[in-house]
Formats: sequence, structure tokens, C-alpha cells
Amino acid sequence: MTWTQVYDPLGNIALSTVVAALPVVIMLVSLAFLRIAAHWAAIIALVVAVLCASLVFGMPGGMAVRAAGLGILSGLFPIGWIVLNIIFLYRLTVANGSFAILQKAIAGVTPDRRLQLLLIAFAFGAFFEGAAGFGTPVAVTAAILIGLGFSPLAASGLSLIANTAPVAFGALGSPIIALSAVTGLDLYDLSAMIGRQLPFFSLIVPFWLIWAFAGFRAMRDVWPAILVTGVSFAVPQFLVSNYIGPMLVDVISALVCMACLVGFLRVWQPREVWTNPALRGADPSAGMAPAVAPLGDAPLDRAALVRAWMPWLILTVFVFAWGLPGVRAALNGIFTTSFPIEGLHNAVVKAPPVVERATPEAAVWAFNILSMTGTGILFSSIVAGLLMRFSPFELIAEYGRTIWKVRLSLVTIGAMLGLGTLTRYSGLDATMGLAFASTGFLFPLFGTMLGWLGVALTGSDTASNVLFGGLQKITAQQLGLSPVLMAAANSSGGVMGKMIDAQSIVVASTATNWFGQEGTILRFVFFHSICLAVLVGLLVMLQAYVWPFTAMVVGG
Repeated sequence: MTWTQVYDPLGNIALSTVVAALPVVIMLVSLAFLRIAAHWAAIIALVVAVLCASLVFGMPGGMAVRAAGLGILSGLFPIGWIVLNIIFLYRLTVANGSFAILQKAIAGVTPDRRLQLLLIAFAFGAFFEGAAGFGTPVAVTAAILIGLGFSPLAASGLSLIANTAPVAFGALGSPIIALSAVTGLDLYDLSAMIGRQLPFFSLIVPFWLIWAFAGFRAMRDVWPAILVTGVSFAVPQFLVSNYIGPMLVDVISALVCMACLVGFLRVWQPREVWTNPALRGADPSAGMAPAVAPLGDAPLDRAALVRAWMPWLILTVFVFAWGLPGVRAALNGIFTTSFPIEGLHNAVVKAPPVVERATPEAAVWAFNILSMTGTGILFSSIVAGLLMRFSPFELIAEYGRTIWKVRLSLVTIGAMLGLGTLTRYSGLDATMGLAFASTGFLFPLFGTMLGWLGVALTGSDTASNVLFGGLQKITAQQLGLSPVLMAAANSSGGVMGKMIDAQSIVVASTATNWFGQEGTILRFVFFHSICLAVLVGLLVMLQAYVWPFTAMVVGG
């Protein structure tokens, strides 16, 4: 039995869009205003989505339940798997005392909290985005920042804001590779176009990050370091994306950025050191004890520094290796298995105008456990743990405690991915997308916001590109716009939705040990997400109508 998606079941696109948006609105309101625990908010929204899909949009109830189940599995593997294992590594370094040494080592580069944010949240996070993506950078940087003594809201919220400009090229270019596959557009044309959009925001985001943390005057006082950070990331991002390809954009840009910033800080420091670890103004988490107590003033010897950085260097090597296509292929050759979801696989049919022709949707859960990034993190944690002289029994015991610590976060991530997956298979997302696509002359702006919506719904720029890439191409052709421009805008706009997607917020709250405060984090980042997404949309408007030469594909 097959079922074809219906995008206007109520015969009124406005009413149908309201119903389609209901589950997401309920989840956001529950988190941000009703202060309902994240796992309950996600479960309630998932139930509402099942009811909307089956009772209003006509999706058979069994299919709706299966789609939600597929999403839950996808939430636990790979996203939950990454969170569990990075928190395991972090807890090992805290228990061993090496994190306290790392804390002092980073402070040795600069004691200024603003500059620590640039180094860790932006530059170091961009490297992990490029190597792994899928929640890894937020988990790593938020855990490091909380260990450095930042308040939980500052550590979580600022990690989310920083993890924007690199996202489209994350996981060795996975979002752009997926976008090319679903649209049929040239991979290198898409890479170049996104590389003409996001470098502007690689310059803006470091300034925005410090402004959000410490205010305008404090941002102005460290503008030279911020400028070095932005330029040293944006220039390689433009050059690599336009002249090499999407795969190594973030990795190369992040390494150049870290080297330039650390080198610059050797010859320049601000006149006044900013030591406040909390957000300027209202910060409900201000004054909370840091996870690691500061060390004394005694200088660190080389052996202590090696021990402190060793777990994170091992993590970097493993994560980068796990991201290489050859390594992934080899690991999948050892073990991988796929489970087509009976009653859902190829049973849901996407229909025009969302796609050019009626297309069955595959529904396969790939359990490629060995090649998942989380497995690389687990192996790095075991190796690092043994080198830190934990016994195998101690590692197992700590892993069990970590599972118990993050249990509700795993439930939340599973439920939220269940919601996103059901939204996709039921056509609720396509109904919202068609509303954006009906904006005519303003489509470059609203098409960009469509990418933002896709990431906010799915938690992934890759998933958003798969979801709406075809719709962007079709609508652009109908309006006489460049399909490469609008497909790229979907990915560039989507990066700003990354900071408000529910799974990223749960990753951040888990990494900072600030459980149950997801609504507080959401309220803090929402304004920043909307503003930056609109700025991307305005840039795309300029590319479409004012500077069309910037929207020309590489081949002319």
C-alpha cells in the first residue's frame, strides 16, 4: 500500500500551514514559555504531530507511528551516540584532574574570557564541525567552556551561536554533497556559491559572539583579535570552497584561524582583561560553581601540559580519521546493516510541486555503528582513559554513570528526531515550505528562511537540504532565479537555524550539566538566530537582484 502526500488537506493553504506548524509551535512554546521539561515537551509535540499527520493530512496511522519510530532510532544513533561518548570523555578528564590543567593552559594563552571564546567556541568548534558535525562541536566546546569556569548559559548559548558559519561545510562537506545529490546541481557550483555567502558571516559571527557575551563596548575593546579571527577563517573559507571543493573547507579554515589567533595573542593582549565568566546582564546561571576548580599560580611543566592536552588531541585524531571517506568505507566493510522500515519504506510518495515528479520516499535505518562518529569518540575515550591510568573496570563503571547522567537527554533527542522525521514523511514540512515558496519577489529572503526552518525542524543542515533542496530549485526556475543561488541559500540560511534546533540545545544543556534548562537556552539564542538568518536572506536578495554577477555559477 502506498500513500501520496497531501499538502493542502483543508483546501486553504493558510489553515493547512497553521496545522502543519502546530507540533513545532507547541514544542517551542512548551520549552520557552511553559517551562515544561524538554523530554516531556518533545514527547507531547510528537504525539500532536502523529494526530495532525493522521487526522488532518490523511497519513495512515501505522505509517505515522513507523515514521516516528525511525526518527527515534536516528536520534539515538548517531546523535545520542555522539553526546553520550563525548560526555564520557569529559567526565574522565575531570575525574583524572587533567581538565583542571587544560583550564590553566588555555588561560595561559589568554586569561581574557572574550578571547577564550574566540579560540574555543569559534575556531576549535569549527574544526570539529568540519571533521565530524552532527552535534560534535557543540558538545566538545560547551564541555570545555564549562570546565573553564563559564556560566552554564554562557557556555551553552555561546557555543550554539559560534557553531553557525562553519555548518554548511560540516562533516567534510556532507550538507553540500547531499544538496547536490537531491537537486542534480553541480557540487562545485554549489560549494562556490555558498562560499560567496558564508564568508561574510564568518566575519560577522565572531563580533556577534563577543557582543552577545560581553556587550558592545567590551567587544570594541578586543576588535583587533576578533578581526584576526574572522578574516583568518573567512578568507580560507572563500578560497577553498571556490577553488578546491567543499570537503576540507572547515578543517583548513579552522586550522588557519587557530594558528593566526594564537600567534596574534602572543604579541597583543587587551589593556583590560575581562574575567567575568557570565553573560553581561541577566544570566540566571551566574555564580554557579565551575565544573573544575582553578589551579594555583605555579607554572605548568611540559609533562603536565602533554597530559592535559593528550585526551583532546587523541579525540581530534580519531574524529578526523572517522570523517575520512576511505576510513568510513573500510569500517562499513567490516560491519554495517540496514533495516528497511516495513510499511513505510517506499510507501510514502512525495508529489509535485515539492518534487518534479511523484517520488517514493525510502525509509531505511542504517546501523553503521563502526563508522559513526560517536564510535570514534568512544574509542578515543577508551585510549585516553587507559593512558590516564584508568583500569578497564573503572572505565566501565564511569560509562555506566554517564549513561545514567544523560538518560533524559537521550530520550529528548530521540523524541525530537522522531518529530522531525514524522514531519518529513507526513508532508507537514512541505506544506510549510510551500507557504514560503509562494512569496514571489521576496522568495530569495523567504527561501533562505525556509532553509532556517528546515534545520530548526530536523537539527541538520544535511537533512534540511535533502528536505527542501528540490523545492528551492523548482521554485527558483519558475521565478527566473538562479537555482544554484537558491539551493545554496537553503544551506546558508539553514546554518542560522542550527542554534535553535532542539537537539542542539539538548546537546548543549547536557554538555554543560545544566539539565532541564533547555527553555532558558532557547530564549537566549532565538533572537540571535532570527536576526542572523534574516541577514543571510537579505544578502541573497542582493545577490539575486542587485549583484547578480555574484550569483553566477563557476562555469559562467
